[in-house]
Parts: sequence; structure tokens; C-alpha cells
Amino acid sequence: MDEKLVSINYSVEEIIYKNEDTGFAVLQGMVSDSALVAVGELASVEEGEMLFLTGFYVDHPSYGHQFKVKMFERSLPTTERSIKKFLSSGSLKGIGPVLAERIVNSFGSDTLKIIEENPDCLSKVKGISPAKVEKIKDEFNKLFAMRKLINFIESYGLKSNISFKVWSKWGIFSLDIIQNNPYKLCDEDVGVSFSIVDKIAKELNIVNDNSHRIFSGVEYILRYNAKENGHTCVPRKSILPIACSLLGIDSDCLEVELNEMIQRQKIYSYNMGKEMLFLPSYYFAEQYISRRISELVCFQEDIESELLETLIKLEEERMKIRFAKMQEKAIREALCNNLFILSGGPGTGKTTILNAIISILEQKGLKITICAPTGRAAKRLSEITGREAMTIHRLLGVQRRKEDRNEFVHNEKNLLKSDVIVIDEMSMVDSLLFCDILKAAKPECKLILTGDYHQLPSVSAGNVLKSLIFSECIPHVELKEIFRQSAESLIITNAHSIINNELPCLDKTDNDFFFLERNTPEMVAKTIVELVSYRLPNFYKYNVIQDIQIVCPSKKGLVGTVNINNEIQKIVNPRGNRKVEFSFGFYTFREGDKVMQVKNNYDINWTSKSEEGTGIFNGDIGIIRKINMPSRSIQIDFDGKIAEYTLDMAKEIELAYAITVHKSQGNEFKCVVIPVLSRSTDFYNRNLLYTAITRAKENAILVGSRKTVADMSRQVKVNYRYTGLKNFIIKSVIGDD
Repeated sequence: MDEKLVSINYSVEEIIYKNEDTGFAVLQGMVSDSALVAVGELASVEEGEMLFLTGFYVDHPSYGHQFKVKMFERSLPTTERSIKKFLSSGSLKGIGPVLAERIVNSFGSDTLKIIEENPDCLSKVKGISPAKVEKIKDEFNKLFAMRKLINFIESYGLKSNISFKVWSKWGIFSLDIIQNNPYKLCDEDVGVSFSIVDKIAKELNIVNDNSHRIFSGVEYILRYNAKENGHTCVPRKSILPIACSLLGIDSDCLEVELNEMIQRQKIYSYNMGKEMLFLPSYYFAEQYISRRISELVCFQEDIESELLETLIKLEEERMKIRFAKMQEKAIREALCNNLFILSGGPGTGKTTILNAIISILEQKGLKITICAPTGRAAKRLSEITGREAMTIHRLLGVQRRKEDRNEFVHNEKNLLKSDVIVIDEMSMVDSLLFCDILKAAKPECKLILTGDYHQLPSVSAGNVLKSLIFSECIPHVELKEIFRQSAESLIITNAHSIINNELPCLDKTDNDFFFLERNTPEMVAKTIVELVSYRLPNFYKYNVIQDIQIVCPSKKGLVGTVNINNEIQKIVNPRGNRKVEFSFGFYTFREGDKVMQVKNNYDINWTSKSEEGTGIFNGDIGIIRKINMPSRSIQIDFDGKIAEYTLDMAKEIELAYAITVHKSQGNEFKCVVIPVLSRSTDFYNRNLLYTAITRAKENAILVGSRKTVADMSRQVKVNYRYTGLKNFIIKSVIGDD
């Protein structure tokens, strides 16, 4: 949910703080007869000024009630004296003190209204020619362009925060740009849907075959496929009928415009057996990845076989185990190559081999960095390696330029110092993020990538791990052998059955995998609530919050996360006992609730017993410890890190008794409960079921229909993603498509 933007007239009484480098300032001022603190990029403001502020009210956990400024401009003066002073100050180029007095003497307190609404009247004033009228009009429009932009945007029923996004992008030229080409509102960092902009364009008499309109429509289709379907490119033949239908134009017209877009490099074309069209960002990212891959695979360290055998034997002695042949091969490949991929499902010893590789590299004195895509995945990686691990975003260092737009501290101009970078859970890494990692890594840096390509692909566009492996250009070892102890687990054997195109065993009741048949959504939901609330805690002594996790394929419906969360909350954390609560969106949050952070926030402050820091990340799970309604603040405990939220930040959290399969990636839980009941077999597929089951360490419980389980086990086609990465890598490494 977006904050509600409002506009206020503000009198600056005192400048409490100003940073000339960043532009950030804290002001004390008045709105009518009430005192109010305003914060934002206000460094050019001086005491005594009247401002027209646009922003929203916030309740800061430490500093109280404030107005967060997103845009501002000087307010229009209203008295003859103040208008004369304003015009004499040089604010409007071309008007000096003498001319200012003549204008105000002619029009009095209506002077600025005349300049804004009927500027041609200025030609009646001595010394103002028609050309000068135009110049004054342009200067006035520039000075007060923001207010006109807001009026224009809101006149079409758009949210007021769109004005801020547009102003942030184009400043005083915003209105001219949007009126000339309203399809600019479809730009990714503005985000208005094509259908809404199309209605605005029709009111502005823009014709169907307008080039701006056609480009915007094609770009919208490509962006939609990237965001919703994970495709970094789309076949040209697939785009043609969709675009013609969307735009209401014939294919000949579209073909001409497509060729023009490609010629002008507004979109990119690449032939991979069929012509594929890319947005520039994905084309450049995947091309860059392929070039860096070709450089990395050329770096090989010639280590004598006898030394390799000695190193492996020493690790076996240290770990008191005996490596299998494929595990030995994995260690050799990792040590000898600057790019290596280790993949494998549960129970195949992937963690053991990763630890052995890291141990040997540490003994060589190399600086090793270990990371994963999410906070919980990084925490788990720390636990299994016994070494510090961090998120990829933390490694690269996010610095905030503007609201909701990030750039990384580490890039081609500021490389990481790591000699070795180990990235776990590579199936979760998308094309743009992997490109950023490679840009930040030293040319000679060794990369070790681990993951399981049978899991769900990344939420964002691309299928990086699978593309790297299936290019067959990169040293790769896949561990498939299930070791004896792991083979006793039905969770592990069923997971491998699913990826081997076999049905899982659903009938055993004496292991760690259970199936409870329920054939209606009502019965599935009821059974899950009973399991989590009573049966599992009583039988296994599980803690409902810490040990049990419901993992749902979807948010929607009776067996989706929203309904299951609300039903579980009624039993596990009901109203009463003086618990403070508040409602936001789909949920009522109360003290004691299990919640998940659903977006990266690098600015949240947290403290623990031994340290303090900033940043709570997408996928982090915590418990609401305290809600303070007078101060409108929330305390959430993320594994010992106490983070301070405001009530306005509730849009960043959701109840987490039940989470989606996508949100569960990179995590492990003692007990996982999974609803499996759906007619939508396109969505309920093999990778989804496999990913959900492999989140469980001790017990996995499926509740639902045998038919749905069978359908999910067989359904694989849905996870195909269009991406150019595999082809680009092959072209770069071996020079052939």
C-alpha cells in the first residue's frame, strides 16, 4: 500500500539540521497555527520562507510525528508588497525592481494570477513586448511546474505519489514531457499501467499508430513477461499477435515500428533459432555475464594430481569420513577452476564437500566470502559452514540514491577484495543480480556456485543456475548419490522420486513424510489448523512459532496463506490478555504474532545483546514483541535482533504462520505442512512440490488430494523460461550458437 501524499502550506521557523552534501534537512515550522517538523531534501530552503510541501505524515519511533517531504516549491505570495518583493528578487528572469513595480501597480494582488492564467495581459505594461511575455510565462511555469504537474496527474484519477515519481525523474520539465508523450508514465520507475495511460492518451488525441504508443505497448509486454513470467526475452512471433491486439493496429504497421525500435536500440533482437526480443537491461546483463564467464573459464590452476590427492586425504582425516568418487571430483574441479558449480539434491553430501573446499582454500591463505540471496539462507549457510555468511545485497553494499532506487557500492569501479566468492542457493539468483555480482568481483576472483536447479527458479527474471549448467561450458559436478543415513529419510527419497519423474510414496506412516487425504478446501484448511495448533505440538513437542512452518503454493483461496494465517492466528494467538493489536491490509497484527519481512529494507535499525546494526531483509521471520499505539511503533524480534518499526511500515510485513513456497526458499524448518489441493496444475507443478518438501528437516506433511500430488509430480513444462543466457555463454566460450 502506498503512503497517502498530501500538500500543505508551510512556514519555516527554524532550520534544525542541514547537510549541504546530501541536501537532507530538518525544519521546524508552522502549518496554520500548529507546529510541525518537516524532513527531506530541503537544503536550499531558508528561515522565514513560505513553502508548498507535498509528502506524507509519519510517526518516527524516536523523533515522533513528522512530515516527510517528497517535493516542494516556494509558495505564491499574496499581498502586493510581498508580490513586488518576490518579482524584484530576480526569481523570474527578465523582471527587475522597476518592471516589478509597474506590473504590480497595474494588476495589484491579482498579479501572479494574471501571470499564471492570462499572461498576454502583461503586454499592456510599458516595457513588456510579446516576446518578453513568452519568456516571463516560461519562467513562471518552470518555477511553479510542480503544482501544475500534480493537478494534471490527479485530474486523470492517478494516485498522487505518481506525481513524485514523475517529478523525481524529469523535474521542472515533467509536465511538458508527459503531455507530449503520456506513455512515459509507463516507464518502469513510474509504473502506471499501459491501459490507464492509453485512456489518458486518447483524451490528448494521440492516435493508435503513434510511435510512442507502439513502443510503450511492446515494452509493456516485454516487462510484463519479465516480471510475471520470469522471461528475459520473448519470441518476436509471440509478441506480434499480442501487441496487435493490445494496440489495435495491423501487423504490417507493427513490423515497421519493431524494426525501427531495434534499429534505434530501444529493444534488442537476437536469433536463437528464432528471433528473440529483449529489453535493454536484460540484454546487456546476460551479454555481460556471458563475457565474464568466458574469461573465468579460461583461468585454470595447474595443480599436480599428487598434491590434489594429498589435500583430499588430509580433509578426509580431518572430517573423519571417506569421500565418494563424485565428491572427490567436485573438490578437484573447485580447486583447479576459477568458476565451478556444485549442484545436488538433499542427502547427497553437498554441504560436506562445500566445507571441504572452503577448508582447503582457507589453508592457502585466500580471502573467502560466503553469501546467499536471502537473510535466512545466509544464516543457514553460516550454521552449516561454521563461518560468517551474508546476503548478496549486503556483500555488494546497497547505497540509496533516491527513494526506491538502489545502486551498489561495489561495482566495476570499486571491486570486492575477495579472492573467492561462494554463492549458495544459486537457483534464487536472477540475471540482473548475477550481473551485478560479476561486475563487483575481481577479474581473477574464484567463483564457487552451489544450488539445486530442480528447485523453483528466481522470483525475478532469468534462470541463471540452469542456464549456466545446461550451457555445458562450465565445470560442474552434480551429486546424485543418496548416502545411507539420508536414504532412510522418506523426505529425501520422495524428493528424489519427484525430480526423477516418479510418484512419491504417500502410504507410509512410520517415517518422516506423511500424507493426509482431504478432498475439499474446507477439510484441508481445517486439518492444517488442527495439526499446527494441537496435534503436532502435543505429539512431537514442537513449538508452533519456531518449529512448524506451513508452506502454501499460493496466497489465494481457503488453502492459501492469507486464509490459513488468519485461521491459525485465531487459535495460536487469539485476542485478549491485554494484547495490543492493529489492522492493516489483509491482517490484524497483535503482540506475539509470527511475521515475515516481505521486502529488503536497509534502513531499519536493530539492536541485540552484543551488537547493533541496520537492515531487515525479504524473507526474515520474527515475532512481534510490543505494539505501542501512542507512539505508533512496533518492536519485532528477528532471532534476537530487536527492530523498531512504525505502524506505517506494516506494509512491509505479513503474518508468517503460513508462507508461500517462493518465500520459503533458502530456509529449513523442523516440520513443514503443505496443502496440496488445486485444479490449477499449470501452477501446482513439480518444482513447486519439490521445493516445498525439501524445506523440511524432520517432518513433511502433505494435506490434500492424491490426484493433485500426482499432477504436480508430472507437471514440468510450466517452469520453462525464455532467456538468452545459455546461448550467449556458448557463443562467448566456444564461438558457436
